[in-house]
Amino acid sequence: MSTDPDDIPQPDRIEGAPHPREATQLIGQDAAEQAFLSAYNSDRMHHGWLISGPRGVGKATLAWRIARFLLATPPDDGGMFAAPAPDTLDISPDHPVAHRIAALSEPGLFLLRRPWDEKAKRLKGEITVDEVRKLKSFFALSSAGGGRRVVIVDVADEMNTNAANALLKLLEEPPEGAVLLLISHQPSRLLPTIRSRCRELRLPPLTPDALSQVMAGLDETPSVDEVLRLNELAAGSAGDALRLLHLNGLGTYGDLVQIFQNRDFDRPRALKLAESAAGKANAERYALILHLFDLFLARLARHGAGFHPAAEAAPGEAACLARLSPHSTAARSWASLQQELSARASHGRAVNLDPAALILDMVFKINDTAVKLAA
Repeated sequence: MSTDPDDIPQPDRIEGAPHPREATQLIGQDAAEQAFLSAYNSDRMHHGWLISGPRGVGKATLAWRIARFLLATPPDDGGMFAAPAPDTLDISPDHPVAHRIAALSEPGLFLLRRPWDEKAKRLKGEITVDEVRKLKSFFALSSAGGGRRVVIVDVADEMNTNAANALLKLLEEPPEGAVLLLISHQPSRLLPTIRSRCRELRLPPLTPDALSQVMAGLDETPSVDEVLRLNELAAGSAGDALRLLHLNGLGTYGDLVQIFQNRDFDRPRALKLAESAAGKANAERYALILHLFDLFLARLARHGAGFHPAAEAAPGEAACLARLSPHSTAARSWASLQQELSARASHGRAVNLDPAALILDMVFKINDTAVKLAA
């Protein structure tokens, strides 16, 4: 029995947030937007664009805005009554193209992303060459209507080698009117030849003010204090901030800080935290806890090196960091432990180590380091 399309998860959507194609505005990335418009208005439009930057800062939203703009804005035919140069990528939500894109029914647009594996009943782990080959049919069918054709690759980092080489051929010999928008979290993972054939739009982390604006648009708006703590943990990524909200990351990080608040670590709280990650149903929470351990160790290392956080990411965190990492020697110890535990966490997940056991082991290692530094 085939899976209902409505039940298939979207790999390019963050839980708790609308899909990027549904976003009506892009917050905090005016420079990248204006760089694209400048190229468009000066007839320096490139056929390949690499939209890069950290996760969750608006790269996909920008790609969809560009796609909507290109497909809804007719090319300048050089006539006497040419339209003035646009100064925004905004397209009315009532525009037919906007309606078709929202419904994923726009014939001039192709979305290339990880496909659904019907046999395994899950998303595939990479973008395969078969998905890229579908572009041949897309360009053949869409050429009859003329005009622009836009391809969004979300994300290009997930292409396997064969898929990347197939896409490279398109970048080397693009069809007439084609624009390829490649979204990438880690451009260094892409083939150098792909990078060289694209113009890059790099999006920086969001400022605290921009993140606050993003959070203000949610159905349940976080408090000012919560936004400050989210900004500390998410490092300017709205995507990470939304994930933290969805999985109660602020509360979990607060528990982590409380475990090490005193010289004798809070064993009952540590056990409860470890047990909360057990079972397949808690896979997302397990991944989040490991991520928060990594953040906690990084913040310890930075504090000891003299880079104190602008704000607490949890109540009592400042005192905890000051006690555990008061100097540069401690900073080096925490940085070393971060590398060790990060590698151990990756290995533990790869070999399906019991989540509770792995988390408790990390707690004990942090406590052992704290005891040695206090001696």
